[in-house]
Amino acid sequence: MKLHDLRPPKGATKKRKRVGRGISAGQGKTAGRGTKGQGARAGGGKGPYFEGGQLPLVRRLPFKRGFTNIFRIEYDEINVDQLENRFEAGAEVTPQTLAEARLIRDAERPVVILGRGELSKALTVKAHRFSKSAREKIEAAGGSVEVLELEFTGARATVKKLSRAQIEALRARRAASND
Repeated sequence: MKLHDLRPPKGATKKRKRVGRGISAGQGKTAGRGTKGQGARAGGGKGPYFEGGQLPLVRRLPFKRGFTNIFRIEYDEINVDQLENRFEAGAEVTPQTLAEARLIRDAERPVVILGRGELSKALTVKAHRFSKSAREKIEAAGGSVEVLELEFTGARATVKKLSRAQIEALRARRAASND
């Protein structure tokens, strides 16, 4: 078999429809576009989901079944009983130490401390958010809590409407930590 012997399989190639070539062709005169109206004109027709001025289905759906907030902040959740089991009395608990203790995977993600369980040790806990019960349990055990500031970058920083000075401070802090 040579290169000039190759042919596409039967039915793979199809002749294009030649419209507007007379009545015997079956697609003559109006060329399958009907008579008059928006669809008959050159460049006629609206976008793929135009519904005659009615709010299109794809735009109605977020109101009907909710939507996904692309700027949502996902926290890694840690409970007070997990701190009790993994840390010694007087220890400092930060996202880095939580990652080392394998309670969270990524120390860069925000952490929330929740109040399930009991705490008998005094711990210094630094996290991005605390539930009310978790804060009370840590302080009742003689420990202290420190709320870390969330770092917003890119589009999220714009949406959260951080001032230019705050964004520059975040960039400087990130550059300092990388050095």
